[in-house]
Order: sequence, then structure tokens, then C-alpha cells
Amino acid sequence: MILISACLCGCKCTYKGTSHYHPVFYKLYKEGKAVVACPERLGGLPVPRSPAEIVGGDGSSVLKGLARVITKEGRDVTPCFLRGAKETLRIARDAGAIVAVLKSRSPSCGVGQVYDGTFSGNLRGGNGVTSALLKEYGLAIMNDEEFLLRQEEMKEGL
Repeated sequence: MILISACLCGCKCTYKGTSHYHPVFYKLYKEGKAVVACPERLGGLPVPRSPAEIVGGDGSSVLKGLARVITKEGRDVTPCFLRGAKETLRIARDAGAIVAVLKSRSPSCGVGQVYDGTFSGNLRGGNGVTSALLKEYGLAIMNDEEFLLRQEEMKEGL
């Protein structure tokens, strides 16, 4: 079983109220091979909402209390991100998921890179809050771009 970011399956839950729909992810969900979750919605944030970035580190730093998730207007939404990460972990465990495919660069779901907290479009290494928590509890995590690249390589026999 795979956990997939809900926005990748067509849920209009991004901060802009849009999705990042891709048919590969939707197909996995429809075939019963995946469960979906949006940590930010599960944490109580509305759609649409102000963009947020991790200030002072990455998701692991947030879990340790060393960094915060702040909106562009300066509102601290760290508790929402922590609550959403914990609820997403519960969903993954209840479903028996061992892999999570998450939306790249998101402050919740980013894997390998997240925005740097300056709202300038710059990236830093690290995982989002949910990605960090899932990884801490033993799930294999990858971002959507990596998953799709691997799918293409498998089709080409690489």
C-alpha cells in the first residue's frame, strides 16, 4: 500500500485551491493500491490559504521544536502542520502503507528539498514536516517527480 499526497490524485487542496493531478497517481488510488492524505487540510488549514514555508530549518527541525512554519504574512501555523503530519502518519499506519509519494517542495510533503523560508522561490535541502515524520517512523518516502521518473525508467527497461 502507498500513501499519496491528495493533491496528486486531483484533490483541490493546495494553498491556491488547485491540485497537482497526475493520472498515474489517480490510477493507483482508484485501483485500491493507495490511500490519500493532505496533511495541511488534516491539520485544520483552509483552502485556499496563505502560502507557508519552514523558517529556521526543515521538517526535522520543526519536529524537534527548532524551526517554525510561518505564512507569508507572518502567522505561525506550526501546530497545524504538526497535527496534520501526525494524522497523516495515522492514516498511513492504519492502511499498512510502507511507501509515501509526496508532493515535491511542499512544507508538509517535500522530499529532499523545501522552500527556504524567505518566500523568494529559493530551495534548501531537507524534508517537509510530514515527510520527516513518516521517514522517522520507517516509511520509505519519495517525491512525485522521482516516482514518475522511476516509472518511466521501468517502462524503458533501464
